[in-house]
Amino acid sequence: MAPTSPARDVAIVAFAQSDHRRRTDELSEVELLMPVLHQVLDATGLKTSDIGFTCSGSSDYLAGRAFSFTMALDGVGAWPPISESHVEMDGAWALYEAWVKILTGEADTALVYGYGKSSPGEVRDVLTRQLDPYYVAPLWPDSVSLAALQAQALIDGGDTDEPALAAIAARSRDAASSNSHAQVGGSRPQGEYVVRPLRTGDCPPVGDGAAAVILAAGERARELCARPAWIRGMDHRIEAHSLGVRDLTDSPSTRLAAERAGVFERPVDTAELHAPFTSQEVVLRKALGLGDAVAVNPSGGALAANPVMAAGLVRLGEAAARIHRGESDRALAHATSGPCLQQNLVAVLEGES
Repeated sequence: MAPTSPARDVAIVAFAQSDHRRRTDELSEVELLMPVLHQVLDATGLKTSDIGFTCSGSSDYLAGRAFSFTMALDGVGAWPPISESHVEMDGAWALYEAWVKILTGEADTALVYGYGKSSPGEVRDVLTRQLDPYYVAPLWPDSVSLAALQAQALIDGGDTDEPALAAIAARSRDAASSNSHAQVGGSRPQGEYVVRPLRTGDCPPVGDGAAAVILAAGERARELCARPAWIRGMDHRIEAHSLGVRDLTDSPSTRLAAERAGVFERPVDTAELHAPFTSQEVVLRKALGLGDAVAVNPSGGALAANPVMAAGLVRLGEAAARIHRGESDRALAHATSGPCLQQNLVAVLEGES
């Protein structure tokens, strides 16, 4: 199936993120988000009134109250009235909505942000609420236990082993040593088993964080950024909801999204993969056909900082930032949501020579 060609050139022209921390008890979601919004707007010289569309991603389950995203709008400034939308998903899906909005010609610029505070509760338990409410959720299988099932399936199938998973963890956290925003970085012991075969080092840190990007179309993007990260394609797909009917060692939804986004047209030099567990990087590498020549998660990835509802947007932002700096020419960015890579979004970003 041929990839879909965007009808309009759209680029990520700015990216900002918070310092991801284990706890931010002294900050509300608005206070966590506002510095990030100011930073991304300052990078382009835009004001809120210059933005054609605003879209956010967050979760009421994390916040523990309904319509919690409306409070975050205090950080944006919703008066005079703005064109605004929200997705109960990672901010990467908010970026997708904003991209479509610009493609249709309804806006020329967009502000996208995602945020989440996992520290107030037990995020492993909170995430059980996204499971099948009739057969699976009542059993309360937490996110790490489900990831461990996937890891064990990979080991049993000969796709990886525990030393290989440890090497992924070490590489990711060594890369995070140069990322000032990362929550953890540098080599460290794998630690004890959390849920066998996953050890502490195979799992993401729990923490709070926020991220934001600005999108712009055509010549407006070139005015706002010296080297825009052009979105050449983007697509997202979903696996069957029931874990029992899926092959946990493969991700056909990622492969299909990548095909539709145009990933396989020619090689990428960078891949920012939203793989909160080391075993999930194994699945994604196989689905995307990534070889050793590709720089995978040079930012450290979700193993270094995994703010729920923002980590996927961070992957898109980190890939774009490498293009802005001239460190990448063609990058792949991936975001996921749900247990065991259930929902997957893939984007291709390119810089101009």
